Amino acid sequence: MSEWLSREEALERLKVRPQTLYAYVSRGRIGMRPDETDPRRSQYRADDIGALATRRARGRSPSAIAESAIAWGEPSIATAISTVVHGRLIYRGQDAIALSKWATLEETAAVLWTLAEPMAFNAPSSEAPHPVGRASAFTQLAMLASQGRPSLGRSAASLCAEAAHTVGALAQSLGAVAGTNPVHLRLAQGWSVDGGGAEAIRCALVLLADHELNASTFAARVAASTGASPAACLLAGLATLSGPRHGGAGEAVMQLADDAALHGADAAIRRWLGHDRPLPAFGHPLYPEGDPRATALLTAIPVDETLQQLEKAAIAVTGTHPNIDFALAALTRSFGLPRDAPFQLFALGRSVGTTAHMVEQIASGSSIRPRGRYEGPLR
Repeated sequence: MSEWLSREEALERLKVRPQTLYAYVSRGRIGMRPDETDPRRSQYRADDIGALATRRARGRSPSAIAESAIAWGEPSIATAISTVVHGRLIYRGQDAIALSKWATLEETAAVLWTLAEPMAFNAPSSEAPHPVGRASAFTQLAMLASQGRPSLGRSAASLCAEAAHTVGALAQSLGAVAGTNPVHLRLAQGWSVDGGGAEAIRCALVLLADHELNASTFAARVAASTGASPAACLLAGLATLSGPRHGGAGEAVMQLADDAALHGADAAIRRWLGHDRPLPAFGHPLYPEGDPRATALLTAIPVDETLQQLEKAAIAVTGTHPNIDFALAALTRSFGLPRDAPFQLFALGRSVGTTAHMVEQIASGSSIRPRGRYEGPLR
């Protein structure tokens, strides 16, 4: 759990005036809560204060500011799409956790894409069987990217319509059957999942739809800033999402669950940490008090005994709580989904947020082209 500091301790660590501390709080840069022993006083999140103190110590040179902005640093791109503030995930002013209790991915797209009505993610019917899974998703997006029109100069409506077609094709490549039903129902049908599983898939897709300026979103915005087609932007995001430090973390979580089932939770955790590997599925830099997406999804699904024991052991050893990767592994194991389902759900859900960022980037008219700080020889 995160450490909390008194007002006096926070001011001492930051070496600032009270007005500056309050400004940091109002901008969402320092978490604040009432003091449990005296509600008239406030406490401030030590992790946030430590990060700010480190950035202040680096100085305010342009290169230091730019470098610190790249890795969990200062906000660097203006966006109205989503944010994480005080442990809450917000989609255009709406609480994403509350939205996940009822909305479909199509309705969530209407929120993120600022549409009056949900956009359908229809997949074309096909008589011939086609492969499904991760490889098929990359192949489908690559084909559409090679044929797509540049995004520059196009209206938001045109970009959203093309993106909706692309998302529908992506869904089909991951196993969704053809048709006009909401995509979670068609995916559940393709994966042979019952109504309970379909509802859990719906919830997961909404929770995964966007997550501020994460790595895959940033990659897609870079592509969009060059005028790349919607499919090319989604492909850039998908490629970045596949990394094990991002949406590809599900593979490690599934392996950890297998180890826990075979050797026991305590032994599995010791083995992972003993090999100097970070423990997957637990903790998140933006959620020091626990990932609310995981909490929301875990309340909607049964969690098997292996993962229950793994959660208890991990909390005891590391003090961190399950993140969304843990919840996706629980969903996959509970309903017998394809082993790669955590990544596939990530890819499909996040394609909606990626589209919103692509449209926003195009509307901004700006390019993303940082400079490198050269440290090599000049001759």
